[in-house]
Amino acid sequence: MNKTTLKISGLRAKIENKEILKGLNLTIKSGEIHAIMGPNGSGKSTLCNVLMNHPKYEVTGGSVTLDDQNLLEMETDERAHKGLFLAFQHPIEIPGVTFANFLRLAKNANKKEKAIGPADFHKVLKKSLGTLKMNDTFAERFVNAGLSGGERKRAEIVQMSILKPRIALLDEIDSGLDIDALRVVAKGINDIFEKEKPAILIITHYQRILNHIKPHFVHIMSDGKIIKSGTGALAHELEKHGYEKYVK
Repeated sequence: MNKTTLKISGLRAKIENKEILKGLNLTIKSGEIHAIMGPNGSGKSTLCNVLMNHPKYEVTGGSVTLDDQNLLEMETDERAHKGLFLAFQHPIEIPGVTFANFLRLAKNANKKEKAIGPADFHKVLKKSLGTLKMNDTFAERFVNAGLSGGERKRAEIVQMSILKPRIALLDEIDSGLDIDALRVVAKGINDIFEKEKPAILIITHYQRILNHIKPHFVHIMSDGKIIKSGTGALAHELEKHGYEKYVK
C-alpha cells in the first residue's frame, strides 16, 4: 500500500458563528499512531467532524490535503472513498438496515476494489466479529439497534477492519468501555494497524487506552489548536499532572 499523508495547515472552523478550530496544524502519515488529548471543549471532536465534512461545521480558513489533493473540496462520500474513516463518539442506530448489508454495500461502494458477494463477505465479517468478541448474530441485527455503548464501539472497529481505511479517526473510541471491552477494542485496532499500517488518530480524554495502543505521537489540544506535541510519555505526564501546565 502506498504511503498516505494527511496534512492540516492553519485550519479554522465554526459552528453557528462560534469559532471552534482556530488555526490547527497537524500532519499524520501511514504507519503512525497519533493521540490528541485535551480539556472538554478544546475542539477535538470538531476536528474529526470537519475532516469528514459534517454539514453543521463551516471551514473558514486553512487547508487540508490528502496526498496533496484538496480534501476540503471533496464531498463526504468522496473522502470516504479516498480512505478516510471516522469511528463515531456516539454511533447512531439505523433501523431496518442489517449490519451485514450496511457494511457490504459500504465496502462495494468503493469502485476501486472488486465487489464482494454476500457469501464471501459473510466469511470475512464472521472473522472480524470474532476478533472483536461479537456473536455471529450481530451480522443480521439492525445497525447499532439495541446495542450497549461498548458493543457499538466494537462494531465501529469491525467496520474499520472491513473497510481498511488509509486514515482512521477514532473519536473517543474508549468512552463507555469497561476494562475487558477496552482490551478487546484495543486489540482489534492493534491488529488492523499491524496488518494494514494505516494512519490512526485517536481522540481521548484518558491515558488508559494508550496503555494498550502505543502512540508514536501525543498532542495536547486547547482552544482550537495543538499547543504541545510529544511522545507517549506526554500522555503519562498528563494523567499524572493534568493540563494546567500547558493550558493557560
